[in-house]
Amino acid sequence: MKMIFFTANKDLNTCGFSLAVCFFIVIVALASCSVRDLQTKAEASNLKKAETTLDSIFQRYRVSNSCLLRETFPFGNGYNATYLASEDQNNVTNEFAYLWPYSGVFSAVNVLLEVSKDDKYLELLNKCILPGLEEYFDTVRSPYAYASYIFDAPLSDRFYDDNVWLGIDFTDIYQTTKNKVYLEKAELIWQLILSGTDEKLGGGAYWCEQKKESKNTCSNAPGAVYAFKLFEATGDSSYFFKGKELYEWTKSHLQDPDDFLYFDNISLTGKVNKTKFAYNSGQMMQSAALLYKLTKEAHYLTEAQNIAKSCYSFFFADFTGKENESFRLIKRGDVWFTAVMFRGFIELYRLDKNKLYIDTFSRNLAYAWDNSRDADGLFNVDFSGEKKDRKKWLLTQAAMVEMFARLYDLETSTN
Repeated sequence: MKMIFFTANKDLNTCGFSLAVCFFIVIVALASCSVRDLQTKAEASNLKKAETTLDSIFQRYRVSNSCLLRETFPFGNGYNATYLASEDQNNVTNEFAYLWPYSGVFSAVNVLLEVSKDDKYLELLNKCILPGLEEYFDTVRSPYAYASYIFDAPLSDRFYDDNVWLGIDFTDIYQTTKNKVYLEKAELIWQLILSGTDEKLGGGAYWCEQKKESKNTCSNAPGAVYAFKLFEATGDSSYFFKGKELYEWTKSHLQDPDDFLYFDNISLTGKVNKTKFAYNSGQMMQSAALLYKLTKEAHYLTEAQNIAKSCYSFFFADFTGKENESFRLIKRGDVWFTAVMFRGFIELYRLDKNKLYIDTFSRNLAYAWDNSRDADGLFNVDFSGEKKDRKKWLLTQAAMVEMFARLYDLETSTN
């Protein structure tokens, strides 16, 4: 098996030096403007907002002499990563962020590269983000893939969904740059996803490699998106058929027939966890939109539109802002889930040109910029600004960068 590694510039023998150089290249906040000054500039473009928030991430979460980042700001005791499968991991405050939030920064920089066409983001990826990501790359277990924590620590669980998000990003970078190194990495990760599927429950992918107790929408829905993107990148029809299989399995096992939204998971005993998260339905929306794009079969477009309508009803609520403006506000919750749902709305918009949902995201992001952002340039989870977070999660901030960048792309695209 061919292994692809991304290593930091070692001219001064420290990844930290390379990272510092990248920060100098990429930082976009003007020296004459404080964070507060930028916060009050409603006329700032969404690209500038994305760049400014990325700058705040590197200022607040950076680990000295390392390509790695912290999990929270402020960093310290009092935050447990309860999204992990292992209780041992849940109860430890580690020095560095887990893979999931770190990968969110990867996604954010990747989107900035795609929409801005600025090579400084490619430099940031290659000298800083990707070398940091390789700290999580696990070559002890096969297939090789990414573990939930760095390899210098005791062996950690590997999650299929964590790796799916990375595979999507590597495929997207390849489509932006046509550098086959990125495609090779995406195809390598795909082997882990395939290894996480079997015929129990009639198919589908598991959530955690070490705890094959459930098959989750969060691994299967983006798994379909990942497969369709690989098909577009390579022309290999095996990816298309596997993506369609994952889509159909998820639809038949985890969709709520009453509102078209998606439940979280199904255990091997057949018990369905009926929690509904924005990213799960958002990824099935994106999958359906991609299926329509690839096949032109009208029912897939209808499926995407049905999910979109229900997401708008379920994950948003009527809201009146400080200036008595009324709109649908995204409900308080995981902001990264919202960002991934946004990907689905964008994929659909490119097909049906219905601006309702895009305009609602635009209103939300503008309001959050003015009301949910603190003096450190970081965002609270509550977009209304009414509730403040004691600690700011890295993944939340990365999600904001991604959404502002994607919104900028929609505003400036002629497609």
